[in-house]
Amino acid sequence: MKKKIILGSASPRRRELLAQIGADFEVRVSNKEEIYHSTVPEEIVKELALMKAENVAEELAEENASGAVNSTIVIGADTIVVLDGKILGKPADEADAVRMLNSLQGRRHDVYTGVAVLDYDENGEKCVYNYSVGTAVYVNEMTDEEIRAYVETKDPLAKAGAYGIQGRFAAHIDRIEGDYYNVVGLPVSRVYRTLRELGVL
Repeated sequence: MKKKIILGSASPRRRELLAQIGADFEVRVSNKEEIYHSTVPEEIVKELALMKAENVAEELAEENASGAVNSTIVIGADTIVVLDGKILGKPADEADAVRMLNSLQGRRHDVYTGVAVLDYDENGEKCVYNYSVGTAVYVNEMTDEEIRAYVETKDPLAKAGAYGIQGRFAAHIDRIEGDYYNVVGLPVSRVYRTLRELGVL
């Protein structure tokens, strides 16, 4: 019997990317609080991704009569934007988005996505795959008018770092070094290889 795949993420972009590589999956989002202890960006996203996946797995186990997760793969992911070693989250408001974009324009920053894949066999035994992928993003210099025009679209308000590379902000990306899809929210090539290794793709 083929294992069920559960994506533990509310992100529509991650859903699209996972579907794009041919995965058949269900979406399950945990609302448990996520607190990390790492201080290095690559480790922070790994920790958060693992926490998301484990939270979803715990809820699945609670719903199961046997109290275990069997023949299921749970995927968790988390993406952060890092500038000068500082994490840029989602902007609080439009003024905050303007401030963030001003700090990014004309410079390089890094985007890290952590992935956790929990592979449960038919006996409920778990194997964990936990890794992070980094991509360098270079943003062209932007005028105040360009920044204001982008913020007025409201697109930056729901995005870490105040931009989405796959949307209108593409006009301001000079280049990237690494996986483009990682910046969108999921390093699908790496995830595909993991799922292939597990025999579900």
